[in-house]
Amino acid sequence: MNTEQRDTLIDTLELRFKQNMRRHTGVDWANVYGRLQGYPDKLKALGEMERTGGEPDVIGAADGGGAYLFCDCAAESPKGRRSLCYDREALNSRKQNKPQNNAVDMAADMGVALLTEAQYRLLQQVGEFDVKTSSWVATPQDVRNLGGALFCDRRYGKVFVYHNGAESYYAARGFRGSVSV
Repeated sequence: MNTEQRDTLIDTLELRFKQNMRRHTGVDWANVYGRLQGYPDKLKALGEMERTGGEPDVIGAADGGGAYLFCDCAAESPKGRRSLCYDREALNSRKQNKPQNNAVDMAADMGVALLTEAQYRLLQQVGEFDVKTSSWVATPQDVRNLGGALFCDRRYGKVFVYHNGAESYYAARGFRGSVSV
């Protein structure tokens, strides 16, 4: 990421931050900006989130060490990350009509983590997301060992967690990522 790209991204993040204060009540942009300056690798991950349509924003503190949790805050599952099966094993198991990629590998390549179910529910407390789409979430190994994977969405004013075969993929299902900065 060159200096111009970095500055443009930071300007975008600052504008989104200021336009959506309800997502991070009590958080000061100056503190977030300071953290971003110290973690160029995290800034690159945020750039990938932005590039693929995620619209990352702070939704709270990630830990007691002063880090902030950035999540994809696009209204629907990011367009640049849809039509993906869950992981590499699922992708390899498909004999025909394979999707281009899988959520777990794409997230790793971007430097982000798939949201956990708890993080997805936290995200839904600061807005209404995935009312027309759905998003894969980090799946417990015992579920994955049985061939399944979890995804979430918001319907009827409630957040739902579902299961599907990990090899499935749909045009309206992607994944949301998080980065702790």
